[in-house]
Amino acid sequence: MPSHKEKKEKRSKGLKHFKAVAVIASAGMGRRLGGRKKNYLEIAGRPVLAHTLSAFEKSTLIGGVVAVVPASDIDYCETRIVKRFGFKKVLKVIPGGKERQDSVACALDVLGSEWEVVVVHDGARPLVTPEMIDKTIRAAYRSGAAVTAVELKDTVKEVTGGKVNRTIPRDRLRAAQTPQGFRLDLLKEAYKRAAEEGLMATDDSSLVEGLGEKVKVIEGSYENIKITTEEDIELAEVFLKRRRPFDANSRYGVKKGGRSG
Repeated sequence: MPSHKEKKEKRSKGLKHFKAVAVIASAGMGRRLGGRKKNYLEIAGRPVLAHTLSAFEKSTLIGGVVAVVPASDIDYCETRIVKRFGFKKVLKVIPGGKERQDSVACALDVLGSEWEVVVVHDGARPLVTPEMIDKTIRAAYRSGAAVTAVELKDTVKEVTGGKVNRTIPRDRLRAAQTPQGFRLDLLKEAYKRAAEEGLMATDDSSLVEGLGEKVKVIEGSYENIKITTEEDIELAEVFLKRRRPFDANSRYGVKKGGRSG
């Protein structure tokens, strides 16, 4: 029987021969944006979701994408985003559930066993990069589970009733982001357990941790923000424009002398 080390080496060698699938959770309603659907708001001339899908389209390890949106938005997403911007890797656009966890569960139900790794990402994080996606996939392929995260910048206080209980040392704390990558069978097992026991979590890593699995931490980016407020929209546009010069006369963020990305 192969040793753990031999299995790990085999997985490392086989990395370039497989493709991962992405689940884009995009069924949120944007409660802090006055109920507006944040993933369709425009940043630098493109909808938030289009920016997000573009990064996965460019990933060298992503072979397919399943986008999860509100049931009433399926036609809009297929025609006004997927077809309009020519995303070839989007396999399906499916209706989500009441909560984010329900939406990811819906996507897992439609994924076949041909995929080895699944990457879950928030549709409202449009500044993710193909490099970050691929790095997460590689880590998940080798170790089973990986989450992007960043160090905390601020001092953290535990508060009750408006008063500080204690100051929590931040050196071992991280703010989790997406993408988060997992072996498909592992994430399905975690979701099955959650459904059986009525567990709800704010991210997928928490459910996998509940199985006793160790999750690899990948360095994220402070630019990889989640669009939640009006200020986030303004900040995301600044980050996008800083990454490359945009033609001020173009509605679609086309670089001068080039094509839209």
